[in-house]
Amino acid sequence: MTSPMGFLFNEEHEMVRKMAREFAANEIAPRVKEFDRKQELDPELLPKMAAQGFLGICIPARYGGAGMDYISLGIVSEELEYADTAARVIMSVHVGLNSLGIFQWGTEEQKQRLLAPQARGEKIACFCLTEPDAGTDVQAMRSTARREGDVYILNGEKVWISLADVADHFLVIAKTDAKAQPAHRGMSAFIVSRDMAGLTSGSYHGKLGVRAGNTGWIKMDNVEVPAENRIGEEGEGFKIALTCIDNGRYTVAAGALGLIRASLDASTRYAKQRKTFGKPIAEHQLVRRMISLMVQRRDAAELLVYKAGWMKNQGLRNTRETTLAKWFATDASFDSAADAVQIHGAYGFSDEYDVERFLRNSKGAVIYEGTRELQQLLQADFEMGGRDLPRLRCELPAYDADVWMAE
Repeated sequence: MTSPMGFLFNEEHEMVRKMAREFAANEIAPRVKEFDRKQELDPELLPKMAAQGFLGICIPARYGGAGMDYISLGIVSEELEYADTAARVIMSVHVGLNSLGIFQWGTEEQKQRLLAPQARGEKIACFCLTEPDAGTDVQAMRSTARREGDVYILNGEKVWISLADVADHFLVIAKTDAKAQPAHRGMSAFIVSRDMAGLTSGSYHGKLGVRAGNTGWIKMDNVEVPAENRIGEEGEGFKIALTCIDNGRYTVAAGALGLIRASLDASTRYAKQRKTFGKPIAEHQLVRRMISLMVQRRDAAELLVYKAGWMKNQGLRNTRETTLAKWFATDASFDSAADAVQIHGAYGFSDEYDVERFLRNSKGAVIYEGTRELQQLLQADFEMGGRDLPRLRCELPAYDADVWMAE
């Protein structure tokens, strides 16, 4: 595709795109139907992604990463979701929601001890915020962390956790002060390891989409977490979670762009081959209308996604832009996948064709990392001055190639 934002992509970006595209075509696409039907994560996927450097794509080399920028993170997310959403989810959770959180908020010691093995893919990481009674309403969480000497005792349950059954490190948000007002000031962030006694996990099956990924729950029963595993200060857990979610939403938006492209490409191929009434359906006006709408969505989503990525590279505040990109791109991917199924007709209703999976997968992104409705409320708040966030967050460090590429 010739990018309308091509001026943002340099030679390194094109190299990353080529590498990610070839990886997706060779390592994901041929196996995805098998694991989607099994409702299992491909056990070879994580090691292969680690070997490519994807799991530390935008982490500085001194912390075990590839030293690329945030636009590169978006490109990898886009290309992986072109093949299957489950692969992009790994980027969102491992890199966006966890590793970048440690990079932004962790001490130098924590970056060397916790972040570096994640960036190298030696440890797999996930993010634990949602609970049975606390989704968008984060302040309703019940998980607690009580300090006793040099450890915190964590108790509680987290649900809808991607990579719950395969992760080694869990970035957990829990309440250290249940009486704090407002409630978000009583939350803190911790890295919990799978080998800590009292931690159990399990997987969900029967999901509508992202079936080739691992999603589940964790329970913490008097888990002793060393105080040195607390990220940030006590009471900073909420703003740490918000910054992690910003990064996660960026990867979700970029992935949705990949899904729009996949829906468009599948539709144009099929429309040129399938004939009705003596001519290819690509010549029917209503089919052409659906394809034209996918083109519109693709180009608009790309502009929004990579504007947010550019702002991240500059170290600029980008919450509004990332939220808007996530809202638009995920809605657009759902609409594009639905149109792709419609173009394929009865064949689109079968998993013989990829568009059936595209539609199932696209629905999740309209919900997770903040529902469509939440994104709409946030945009209204930003526009009308009701969203006062400067005191709650700081931005990711601006990208500096000389520094990030240096060992």
